[in-house]
Amino acid sequence: MGINSTRGIMYKIARILGDVQAVRRGRVGRRVGRRVAGRATGKGLARLFK
Repeated sequence: MGINSTRGIMYKIARILGDVQAVRRGRVGRRVGRRVAGRATGKGLARLFK
C-alpha cells in the first residue's frame, strides 16, 4: 500500500468523522450546504482553468 492510497483512506475517514460530528451537533444541513458549495466552486474553477 503506497502513500497515496493511505492518504486517500485517511481523507475518507476524516470526512466520515466530520459527518458523524455534524449529526451529533445537529448541523447536518449546514455541512451538506457547504459541501455542495465546495463542489460547485471546484467545478467552476476546473472549467475556468481547463
